Amino acid sequence: MASPDLNLLFALDVLLAEGSVARAASRLRLSPSAMSRTLARLREATGDPLLVRAGRGLVPTPRAEALRQQAGRVVHDAETLLRPARLLDLAKLEQIFTLRTNEGFVEEFGPRLVARIQAEAPGVRLRFAPKADKDVASLRDAAIDLEIGVAGETGPEVRIQALFRDRFVGAVRAGHPLSEGAVTPERYAAGRHISVSRRGRERGPIDQTLAQLGLQRTVACMVSGFSAALAMARASDLIASVPERHTQGARAGMVSFPLPVATVEVTISMLWHPRLDADPAQRWLRDCVREVCAASH
Repeated sequence: MASPDLNLLFALDVLLAEGSVARAASRLRLSPSAMSRTLARLREATGDPLLVRAGRGLVPTPRAEALRQQAGRVVHDAETLLRPARLLDLAKLEQIFTLRTNEGFVEEFGPRLVARIQAEAPGVRLRFAPKADKDVASLRDAAIDLEIGVAGETGPEVRIQALFRDRFVGAVRAGHPLSEGAVTPERYAAGRHISVSRRGRERGPIDQTLAQLGLQRTVACMVSGFSAALAMARASDLIASVPERHTQGARAGMVSFPLPVATVEVTISMLWHPRLDADPAQRWLRDCVREVCAASH
């Protein structure tokens, strides 16, 4: 079965609104004969005469009456789809955005991001989803709007924009032996450490770098997040090694120092699916995230 000519919808809407072939032809800038041929095609497509002669004019059939409002709605929706997006009215925007990121980003940047968004769009809410369920399909299927973190393996269609670079620093409680004097690789390795790994790994890049210097640190415990590591270090003589910018607020009152061994800086990025590129609300959200991250530098 051949697909119907959707252009006929616009002609049907005008014909039913005007109730006259001549007036419909004038609105559509067609000749009366061309409009008559269009009416004939509409009659064939719908299987109904639609407009019938009554005296010197035309009156709609019951089927035409039933179609009048429906056709108007369909045409209006089609015209809306084909227009440029309206300017975003943040005061009236009501939407929930889902951001997938780790707890460190939420703790450090979340309060400022929420405050910024609430000031501009009170009807917007944020949902922070855990990184444990990371997968590209969630971006593609609109389960999340934005992912924030270190960009790993992604689909070729995913958009990526860098937000900032971060490096690891050591953090100890006030009064800890490492809070005074130069922190050398030997002094650092001699302490008792907290390993942070979502997968429960005891060793990582820091241990590999220490091994190149002939040193080995003692890992006293393993935790899954940086906030837990800092909480333990704050209340003990354990040493936490954490990303600097992600934990700036969480390290308040503690003594921080650059790691005495070389570690690779990481780039924190935001990732999204290209179908969200032009959406005004999504672009505004990405602007908010980017500006909040830039302001904290």
